[in-house]
Amino acid sequence: MDLKSGYPFWAVKNGLLVSFPQLTHDHRCDVVVIGGGITGALIADELARHDHHVVVLERRDIGWGSSAASTALLQYEIDTHLVELARRYDEPRAVLAYQGCAEAIGALETLASELGDVSFERHESLYFASNDEDAVSLEAEYALRDKHGFDMQWLDREALSARYGIEAPCAILSKLAASLDPYRMAYRLFERVLEHGGEVFDRTEVADIESHDAGVTVTLKNGATISAGKVVMAAGYESQAWLPEPVAKNRSSYAFVTDPLAPEVLGELRHTLVWESARPYLYMRSTDEGRLLVGGDDDDHDDPKRRDAQVMDKAHGLARKVESIWPSLSINPTFSWGGTFAETDDGLPFFGPHESQGPHVHFAMAYGGNGITYSMMGAGLLRALIEGRDHELSEFFSFHRLSEPSHEPDTVSARA
Repeated sequence: MDLKSGYPFWAVKNGLLVSFPQLTHDHRCDVVVIGGGITGALIADELARHDHHVVVLERRDIGWGSSAASTALLQYEIDTHLVELARRYDEPRAVLAYQGCAEAIGALETLASELGDVSFERHESLYFASNDEDAVSLEAEYALRDKHGFDMQWLDREALSARYGIEAPCAILSKLAASLDPYRMAYRLFERVLEHGGEVFDRTEVADIESHDAGVTVTLKNGATISAGKVVMAAGYESQAWLPEPVAKNRSSYAFVTDPLAPEVLGELRHTLVWESARPYLYMRSTDEGRLLVGGDDDDHDDPKRRDAQVMDKAHGLARKVESIWPSLSINPTFSWGGTFAETDDGLPFFGPHESQGPHVHFAMAYGGNGITYSMMGAGLLRALIEGRDHELSEFFSFHRLSEPSHEPDTVSARA
């Protein structure tokens, strides 16, 4: 599966940080983690630090799938508004999901401080209404978040224009957001997995997974086998190939990064993530070098050739939109890329076993705009399941959710 097009900034900036070996012999371990991106890295690190012998398998080079193309905006806001989640399910579970994402940002900051050199930065997050109609839904969203104590501020048209130079009806300014380099963090986490006795193999592809009473046997394309107690399928958007039918829709998103801009040019954008309510929409953040990283203009196609052909046009279209919102900015895409992402119907992830694969195979489907924060939450959730403990979100984030009555929520598309 071709997951990206063009020149993703993180891969260009960092290069191939570490070379990992292939696995070519039969092996045994406690847990096999399939997937060498940021999701697999967070899960493998969580397990390895708590005395599980982990073997990680990646069919590409480590970090070379969707993690290299991620824009890594870390926000507690889920693709689906809190109001819509509460309407679709119930308010307590909706709030628990939002609170879990907020706590995940703090957990990621702790990890980043332990690892070092992963460009973690705290930000605010500005979500502005693109039109008067969307302003009504933003007011309801603000009221429900405020009821449950989320740290944020309401900005009316005048305040939004004065502080950010955006001419829009209103915005929610969340005080809790962050950014990081997901590619570098994945490598740093896998290095720590090795320090805790785990093993990491890339260019190693899985052919078959066979569950039995005692655990799981994983057969590789080269014929080698691994006997394990559990498997965690953390292969990103390719994980759906191991299910009888898709649980999310694959789409394409586009992004570019500028050359470094002076602090006086960036202004409030230096420490603020920005996204809007329009669809298709724009989102942006700065990097630690003062570059603007801009993304959006998603489409419903997951065709690599079509995505390849559109990268430059999409990047220049996004640049024109940025300049229309901030006329004082004159920006030029330096590196541009596109990538696959997946959206679930309700904007929530799936963590845990699926009946088609049996109880020993756990899925880590951190889909949508909260991919990295979901993965941080999922790491602890999956460790709890593997160790036979309860977790407050295990049922809500399980595949059992698919059997609940369905109502169409309002969703936004991927930011992470």
